[in-house]
Amino acid sequence: QKKLLGNSLSLRSYNAQVGEAYAMVKALNKMTELGMPETILIK
Repeated sequence: QKKLLGNSLSLRSYNAQVGEAYAMVKALNKMTELGMPETILIK
C-alpha cells in the first residue's frame, strides 16, 4: 500500500516544512479537482 501524504512533515527547517505542506495541499487540491464531475447547463 502506498501513502501519498504522510502524517507528519519530514523536513527539518521551517521554510522547508512550509514548502512541504504547500506541496501536500497542492496535491490534495489536484486530486479533488480530478474527482469532481463536469457540470453542464441544461436549458
